[in-house]
Amino acid sequence: MLPLSKSRLRIVLAALLALSLVTVGLAFAMSATDTRFEQFLDGNGDVDREAQIAPETDGITVVATDSNSWRGERSEGPRALSELVAFNPDGTVLYYNDSHTRYWDVDPVPGTETTVEYSYADHLDAAECPAADEWNASEYGVSRETWDTYYEEHGDVDACTYNGVERVNLTTGEVEHVWGHPTPGKEASRYHDVDRINETHIAVADIYFDGVFVVNTETDEVEKRWNASDSFPVDGTGDEHPKDWSHINDVEVLEDGRIMVSARNLDRVIFLEPDLGGVDKDWTLGEEDNYEIIYEQHNPDFINESNGGPAAIVADSENNRVVEYQRTDDGDWERTWTWRDARMQWPRDADRLPNGNTLIADSNGNRVFEVNPEGEIVWSLDIAFPYEAERLGTGDESTGGPSAASADVASRSGSVGDWFWISVKNLLPGRYLNGLMYITPVWMGLAEVMALALGVVTLLAWGGLEFRWHRKSRGNDAANAGLDDSPSEQD
Repeated sequence: MLPLSKSRLRIVLAALLALSLVTVGLAFAMSATDTRFEQFLDGNGDVDREAQIAPETDGITVVATDSNSWRGERSEGPRALSELVAFNPDGTVLYYNDSHTRYWDVDPVPGTETTVEYSYADHLDAAECPAADEWNASEYGVSRETWDTYYEEHGDVDACTYNGVERVNLTTGEVEHVWGHPTPGKEASRYHDVDRINETHIAVADIYFDGVFVVNTETDEVEKRWNASDSFPVDGTGDEHPKDWSHINDVEVLEDGRIMVSARNLDRVIFLEPDLGGVDKDWTLGEEDNYEIIYEQHNPDFINESNGGPAAIVADSENNRVVEYQRTDDGDWERTWTWRDARMQWPRDADRLPNGNTLIADSNGNRVFEVNPEGEIVWSLDIAFPYEAERLGTGDESTGGPSAASADVASRSGSVGDWFWISVKNLLPGRYLNGLMYITPVWMGLAEVMALALGVVTLLAWGGLEFRWHRKSRGNDAANAGLDDSPSEQD
């Protein structure tokens, strides 16, 4: 096969560049008239309660959204636009709030129909943060020495984060402060989850100090604490106190008093003994860097033995799938359910509902949707960067739902139409792909990202070839000029 001529190669490169531009351009143009991610507001900034956004469900659905860097800062202050939204069964908006920088966990309040507790984070500037010597170490359940060491290595004098818990009646809009305190910095100091133990105590997933603590919300006193470094080695980091080492992003108080913990960066779901007495090592699900099991997971939910467990349904984020593991009689964990399609990108929550359906928050897929026991999507809601979704009236998280093994919940690893894009994702490192998707606009899916990458590579290749051809042409011209000026044999 003869090599392509310059003109033909230019045509090929131009076609590839045009394909890239058209793909990205069309997606961008469609986003200009796309109302899917407009936060369900009307022109005056009020909730549009008539907006029909999802088919009928069997209860109120509450969604807490994170925010990525392309969502912008609000004009009235340094707060990125995140949302806590509640949807009626007919799809209309019951409640809306975007007053906080980030929303994370949301849980129903027992004994109520439309009241929830949620955790949030607000980024504060330096003027609103405590001075270095004003932080109260006991408020975090650590010694002053530990506090000073962490602050010296990871403190951010330019900003801090207020992590709080609030309770809201979704019908009346009445909000009640439950608990909260600030932490230094932003990225590695936002508490992603709390779980209520009783009327006066909550368990907190402490990302900043890599642990879990129990706090009395009436006295603000930390009464118990577990540190991940007491149970797992901190090695290979080159730092005695590495920043965001374990990234503990979820806690769940179980019926038997244990606390299930998600240590994202350790690729483990950990079970703590009652009263935070240590790790129940025989129950640990996953192991660090064994990505076949789970890979930097979020929001594992426990299914009790009474509902076909013990089992855990996990948002297997970097593997772009949702999985369920059943506890066997031999004390092992066996994967019994997997759900994935081509669009799924970095899911961060999945709840098994009493009817066997599964409610999924697909963060980089920019949607919340529900699949039935046959693995089919029964409804889907486009919403930018959801972190957690909760269906009221079904129990907290997955406590009211059956295990996949007991209810014949069917797995799905993608249809024939999904095969191509799933294969592409499998070839790319999950962490880097999802990191890239995190910083792209919400209207850009994997196809647009790949098209943009194709355009950049094409431009670089075209520019390199033109430069090479130009140099070669100048060299040939110089050589020809040298031959023309050389003396003849007769001179």
